[in-house]
Amino acid sequence: MLTEHLLPTGWPLPPDEPFTLRDARAAGVHRKLPALLASRAVRRPLRAVYVSSAVPDSVGLRAACVSLVMPPGCFVTDRCAGWLHGADMTLAPNEDVLVPRVTFFRPSDEGRLRNGLCISGERLVRADDLVEVNGILATSRLRTALDLGRLQKPDVALAGMDSMARLGGVEIAELVAAVDRLKGQRGVVQLRELAPIVDGGSESFGESAMRRRWHGAGLPWPSTQIPIVVDGVEIFRLDLGLEDLMYAAEYDGRRCHTADADREHDGRRRAWLATNRAYAIEKLDHRNVFGVDQDAQERLADGYARARETFASRRRRIIY
Repeated sequence: MLTEHLLPTGWPLPPDEPFTLRDARAAGVHRKLPALLASRAVRRPLRAVYVSSAVPDSVGLRAACVSLVMPPGCFVTDRCAGWLHGADMTLAPNEDVLVPRVTFFRPSDEGRLRNGLCISGERLVRADDLVEVNGILATSRLRTALDLGRLQKPDVALAGMDSMARLGGVEIAELVAAVDRLKGQRGVVQLRELAPIVDGGSESFGESAMRRRWHGAGLPWPSTQIPIVVDGVEIFRLDLGLEDLMYAAEYDGRRCHTADADREHDGRRRAWLATNRAYAIEKLDHRNVFGVDQDAQERLADGYARARETFASRRRRIIY
């Protein structure tokens, strides 16, 4: 049991367990939920499911939340399956804030669900496509990655597959080899394009999307999370790039790179890299990578060309 929680004194429901809107109505506290959400005393992991904000996130908690709204005879799929496994990048940007709908499916020919709380349907699966995650039946990590790659928009799909690979249990060779068994199903052409470039090194949605632009520019295969070491100690890492060419690209997301202190820190770090490691760095943000005016592909290609032109002179001034 929790020793502390943010719920009002005398709260009638277990403070360390998730509850549904129906539970709140039965306990007579449903009218308090908007204020509790606004004050962040309560958060909403899924639609119609709530939990005290003092309860830490975990796969066990996620499974408990799903169990409250999961109909019998179903399994969890797609982005919610990835979320259940613990791969947060399977959610689109801000979906953790906007609250995702659960995706429950039944085996093919068993009928479609009719439930306003979830996205549902039928799906053809093999026995080894399904696993239990803390008692919840869901698509396996491999099948989840395959479905994400074919059924989501390209950037969301790649970020989701990257996140599944980052969890472990999904080898890229295995992922690529499994594509053909879904031949003829929706989205397999996209899946076939994305599967070979999956990389568990991406740590954010923006990094995955930036890497997709990199591959779209036809540049040499990049490394992700390039370590910068001083006196045997890793002091930071670069998002992706070519170590031999000393060329890297970094994505400055809005969450961690917009405050003045963050920008100053990034500027000092990149100045140090240019002086002490002779790195040429292409800095991109959401305006470059997303939207109608995106220019990431062109900027990455131009940066690569400049890095090749300046490589000899930069290499001569490396300080170790």
